[in-house]
Amino acid sequence: DYSGYKALFDKYESIIEAGCFTHVRRKFAEIVKVAPHPFAQYFINESAKLYQIEDKLKLLTPEDRKRGRKKFAKPILKKLKTWIMHHLSKALPNTAFARALKHAINRWKSLEIYLTDGNVPIDNNHIERNIRPIALGRKNWLFAGSLAAGQLMTNIMSLLATARANGIDPEQWLRETLAVLPTWKYKDIDKLLPIKSIQKTEN
Repeated sequence: DYSGYKALFDKYESIIEAGCFTHVRRKFAEIVKVAPHPFAQYFINESAKLYQIEDKLKLLTPEDRKRGRKKFAKPILKKLKTWIMHHLSKALPNTAFARALKHAINRWKSLEIYLTDGNVPIDNNHIERNIRPIALGRKNWLFAGSLAAGQLMTNIMSLLATARANGIDPEQWLRETLAVLPTWKYKDIDKLLPIKSIQKTEN
């Protein structure tokens, strides 16, 4: 829902918005946390079915996953959309339930995009998990000490994130790299990068 992204969707037809089902589901989950709400609970239960389908399809090829989604998930989404429109016409304005319904229906087109492409996930939880440490730490990074210290911190964080993204233990990589760095030739410095493809080439 970042406004900068919305502007791109409006300006370029080639950029397509893929909605995050977790964010939509969260609006209903927040209602249930406050008090029992059978209608909000219904949405949560139907959402769980979609995730169960995704779990069964996760090891398939993108094309097979797409077919599986259309066969099993599409009917659930169709039923949910009808359910939302029905309750939206009856819900009291400005209630949490009405806002959750509006939030969902306003994003429905983007939520259904994952049915058309097996490579598109049902949500962006993976990305959120990876950027959470940055989001939590950025206030502290305002006090890095100096511009140079901030740039150094950025380089180190980028290397550690690269290691994690490549399935390499960041702490182990850092220990091994620091151990050999003093005697390492500068022309071969790229061989120390925490990237599996480089390491395999070296081996």
